[in-house]
Amino acid sequence: MSLWRIERLGRRGDGVAAGADGRALAPLTLPGEEIEGEARDGRIASPRIVTPSPDRVKPVCKHYRACGGCSLMHASDGFTTAWKAQVVEAALAAHGLQAPVAGMHVSPPRSRRRAVLSGRRVKKGALVGFHARASEVITDLQDCHVLHPAIMAALPLFRQIVIAGASRSAELTLTVIHGPAGLDLSVRGGKPMDAELFRALAALAGEGDLARLDWDGEAITRRMPALPMGSARVVPPPAAFLQATAEGEATLLTAVQEMTRGAKRIADLFAGCGTFTLPLAAMAQVHAVEGLAAPLEALDAAWRDAQGLQQVTTEIRDLARRPLLADELARFDAIVIDPPRSGAEVQAREIAASGVPKIAFVACDPVNFAKDAAILTSGGYNLSRLHVIDQFRWSPHIEIAAELRRS
Repeated sequence: MSLWRIERLGRRGDGVAAGADGRALAPLTLPGEEIEGEARDGRIASPRIVTPSPDRVKPVCKHYRACGGCSLMHASDGFTTAWKAQVVEAALAAHGLQAPVAGMHVSPPRSRRRAVLSGRRVKKGALVGFHARASEVITDLQDCHVLHPAIMAALPLFRQIVIAGASRSAELTLTVIHGPAGLDLSVRGGKPMDAELFRALAALAGEGDLARLDWDGEAITRRMPALPMGSARVVPPPAAFLQATAEGEATLLTAVQEMTRGAKRIADLFAGCGTFTLPLAAMAQVHAVEGLAAPLEALDAAWRDAQGLQQVTTEIRDLARRPLLADELARFDAIVIDPPRSGAEVQAREIAASGVPKIAFVACDPVNFAKDAAILTSGGYNLSRLHVIDQFRWSPHIEIAAELRRS
């Protein structure tokens, strides 16, 4: 067995190990540790810890070694928080940028209200959970320190749904959201609907008191799983994107409200169902732009039913292909932008040329955020402060809320 020393963690949380044979990635390790293992294709699959780090702790989850849902549960909370801040700072430094971290939020254990699970029928019933690391094997969850207790309590029901509606060869995708109305479950990849399957699923949804069960686009239940967004109540489309924890969403929203305070006309780009649009409409007119029709329809319906909000307009537009142009943006006092993980390079170039005084930039990938921030700062904006938000506890995922102001 070769001896290695962990120099640092890579972006995905694996240790970067240095040894006589060069460098390799080693999962479940920490900087400063000495390990033994053999590298194949640049990876040490099963490292043995020889000298542990003082930041190493005992993982609290019995599934940790097998489940791919978490990858940093062996590290102390203090280490993980500092490491995530360093990842953001290093991404910015690569472009010559820096900004003070105004706050660091870590969502508490068992607070994940939205999750995408996998399900498969087996001879003895069904498996429901997350995939094992770098594997198609499903770790059947019996306990989870990430998921909301209401989701955990429903796993036996989800297994019954998989047994009723999955073919033996298929893997189902189950997107579940916990909200005030109960659980909203969307299933993809199941058997084609027929009368017998509908009756079986309807019975299970009733027994489990699901707010909504959607089967490959067909509604099984009729209760509306409304979610509060500001003073409005939104009924999102099935499997809609939603901030992973209520605590994380509240932190992001507070930051965005502070960064746009005083603005009277706001553009909300990549608006989704209205996480920021509807609360901001209490104080400003908001134009919400999103590439998908269904989330905007849900947003618009919620705004029309709410009381006391200023005007909200919506526009279906693929901002990666057709960004709002600089002259279109010039009528706004502030921009909120929450792009996908791949970033918003094309849109950032138009914002840089627009002259809009305030930007609240929400991002879920530090490297791509830094690239977009570099475009904006080159166009005359100052990166004045940022918040680091850890909604995906014990994972390498990081979210950012950053304020940029026109010089």
